[in-house]
Amino acid sequence: MSSKAPVIAMRGITKRFGGVQALDNVDLQANAGEVLAIVGDNGAGKSTLIKILTGVYKPTSGEITLDGQPLSMNSHSDAIDLGIDAVYQTLAIADHLDPAANLFLGSELTKSFLGFRYLDNKSMREESIRVLKERLGVTLKSMDVATESLSGGQRQAVAIARAVRHADLRVLVMDEPTAALGPQETARTLSLIKVLREQGLAVIVISHSLDDVFEISDRVQVMRRGKNVGVKATKKTTSQEILGMIVGATEEA
Repeated sequence: MSSKAPVIAMRGITKRFGGVQALDNVDLQANAGEVLAIVGDNGAGKSTLIKILTGVYKPTSGEITLDGQPLSMNSHSDAIDLGIDAVYQTLAIADHLDPAANLFLGSELTKSFLGFRYLDNKSMREESIRVLKERLGVTLKSMDVATESLSGGQRQAVAIARAVRHADLRVLVMDEPTAALGPQETARTLSLIKVLREQGLAVIVISHSLDDVFEISDRVQVMRRGKNVGVKATKKTTSQEILGMIVGATEEA
């Protein structure tokens, strides 16, 4: 069950790139223990909104609050420090590294011996196994293989585990998490998202698959031409209604 007070809220978000207005007065709120899906055609403004939420872009105007307190971010690192992270469609996985090295990429654990510092591969491996198992219910057959040899769903699990490894994570954004996955891998990834919701995270999912959206989301936010055109409780709407909002059929009618 989601709490009444939103963990993260965006109000009046506008973003211009020179003479191009990518977002026009967009609101968003995400609650703990829920999945909010954001849908819309290409160019609707979904990615720009999410990049503002995760500190990649600064809004031209508007406000972001975390637990009701205004926040300002100058980088994605700032967002991570505040408990906001993202798993993008590209996953940002280093294919030649093993899963543990990917989980700790950029924040490797080290140990000292005779005045020299070394990578603490044993601790990173043990912590990676723990996070994958305890947070996601995933056990990889081997932790000693290059990540490129894993299946699409396993690679997705590694990318998610890298985000949820941080104990203070509050908000996780997932950009097209099932893109290019087969039916079985898609089902596994959707199950992972449900697990994260049950653990109390606010999960925001961008997806073009309405089937996936209706399976995992609690609310659906529809964007069109840089504006928020509506938010619907998933159980109280239909894919036909959402599709109509995406293409502007209701507006034209």
